[in-house]
Amino acid sequence: MNSLDKFDCAILAALQADATLSISGLSDKVGLSSTPCWKRVKRLEEEGYIESRVTIVNRQKVGLPVTVFVSVRTAEHDEKWLERFAAAVVALPEVLEFHRMSGDVDYLLKVATTDIAGYDRFYKKLIKTAQLSGVSSAFSMEQIKCTTALPLELIAHGLPA
Repeated sequence: MNSLDKFDCAILAALQADATLSISGLSDKVGLSSTPCWKRVKRLEEEGYIESRVTIVNRQKVGLPVTVFVSVRTAEHDEKWLERFAAAVVALPEVLEFHRMSGDVDYLLKVATTDIAGYDRFYKKLIKTAQLSGVSSAFSMEQIKCTTALPLELIAHGLPA
């Protein structure tokens, strides 16, 4: 169970929308004075609710418009193999997300790249990382929704449902 109240959730929601907000601007948005707001932000950082503050770069403008979802299957499932495989995949800069899955697919990767040739270069690096029994790629044709904001309105935070 989390220990967030409505002010904590409001702070997190505001920072998800704009991490450049000053404490003064943030306190105005959430209805707190500056000092209590600052103390809450510091606590949220110290307790790990705020992991980092980042800038979201436009992938099209920087030349990385292609998104590929890569499904990986393996016959290996021991801890040592996973440690080696995970370290190798984490080191590949094209990988934006890396998930261990349930079901038919063992691992799912979200990859950003330049074009088909860029993906082919990534694929050749990936298959060198470990013994894999299957790799399947699905190219995103259109991004319909993309957000980094968590749906904080789903958290009860001590209020009646």
